[in-house]
Amino acid sequence: MDGNKRTNIKCGLKVMVVQKQDQRTGKLTGGTVERILTNSSVHPHGIKVRLTSGIVGRVKEICED
Repeated sequence: MDGNKRTNIKCGLKVMVVQKQDQRTGKLTGGTVERILTNSSVHPHGIKVRLTSGIVGRVKEICED
C-alpha cells in the first residue's frame, strides 16, 4: 500500500516510518498509528503520523498482516 495517500492510513494500523533525523540514512522505525498529523490527502514524502510510542515520522511502508 501507498504511504503517500491519507486514505490508506488509519489509526491502529502497523506502519514503518522514517523520523526526521533518519531521513538521510533512510532508517525505518516500526509502530502502530495513534494519530494522523498531515491534513492534506496526499504528500510526496509520506503522510506524517504519531505512533503509540510517541515517535513522529512519515509513513514509508504499511505492514500487511
